[in-house]
Amino acid sequence: MAMLVTGGAGFIGSNFIRRVLSADPKAWIVDLDLLTYAGTEENLKDLPDGQRHSFVRGDIGDRALLADLLRRHRIDTIVHFAAETHVDRSLADPSPFFRTNVMGTLALLEAARGYWIREKPFPLEAVRFHHISTDEVFGSLSPEDPPFSETSPYAPSSPYAASKAAADHLVRAYFRSYGLPVTITHCSNNYGPRQFPEKLVALTIANALRGEPIPVYGDGGQIRDWLYVEDHCEAVRAVLARGKPGAIYLIGGGNQLTNLSLVEKVCGLMDELLPKSVHRPHAKLISPFADRPGHDRRYALDGSKIQRELGWSSRETLDSGLRKTVKWYRANPAWMRAVLGNPGHREWIAAHYGRRGNR
Repeated sequence: MAMLVTGGAGFIGSNFIRRVLSADPKAWIVDLDLLTYAGTEENLKDLPDGQRHSFVRGDIGDRALLADLLRRHRIDTIVHFAAETHVDRSLADPSPFFRTNVMGTLALLEAARGYWIREKPFPLEAVRFHHISTDEVFGSLSPEDPPFSETSPYAPSSPYAASKAAADHLVRAYFRSYGLPVTITHCSNNYGPRQFPEKLVALTIANALRGEPIPVYGDGGQIRDWLYVEDHCEAVRAVLARGKPGAIYLIGGGNQLTNLSLVEKVCGLMDELLPKSVHRPHAKLISPFADRPGHDRRYALDGSKIQRELGWSSRETLDSGLRKTVKWYRANPAWMRAVLGNPGHREWIAAHYGRRGNR
């Protein structure tokens, strides 16, 4: 398998690369990443069997680069993680989200169509384009609503979600119009090692370690389903191995709780694992902030299809996954220093939370 992974220097992409290199001794990975603020080569240090990984810094919107990479490395599998993903940033400036998530996906689809369908280097059944989507394209659930399914209508609430919905429609259209062998997965909120500290779990840990305020939007009652990143990576591997072309699968962690409850749980773990911390109890750092516009109240996914058809289910409980995550951040201070020192991170945190202010 010669695989192109887009966004492989990011959080989920780098964990996926590690998992593939560990699990499949025949896999060769070309990793394409532009290294924007959330992607870092720190995530690619000490890869298992790293000689089977080739890093290329570049833009998924660069069609000439994509065509060259596919031909030169005889790529038969594309796993498309690259995306702008932070809702708050999309509210501040939607343009990069549509440039990367929509036009970038279009360029990648066109490159795959040009190589696999026009040039026909492999039998079509031997190639796969896998697109990573999100539960946010479906909009918000009320507390009594059943979880989203593969047939739920799209109702995105943020520019980020709208850009991902548009990308999903493109991927589906290339399957229907051109016969490009695609699969799509929608995942719930990921957490785990190497997550950029603007997302809730990573930000909570980073701020707790430094004794800084831990922001919680509104009343903290927004409900999310939490998925450990390594479980997500295994689900994607299952889809690549056994998923049907054109199929859509939902990947959920089965861990629904409010944002405030999650932050309190992380703070409790920090108290336990850092008994000498001067910031204990870490829950005293929790600070309510003005809610963001259009904040969806609840997400939940019905993962029965991927369990039934592909035999995948999450291995980590929320408690075990969070424990592993906190321990990883504690054990990797050099990674923390490098990422927290990123000007893009410092400036965003200061501007965004300073502007919103405490309620």
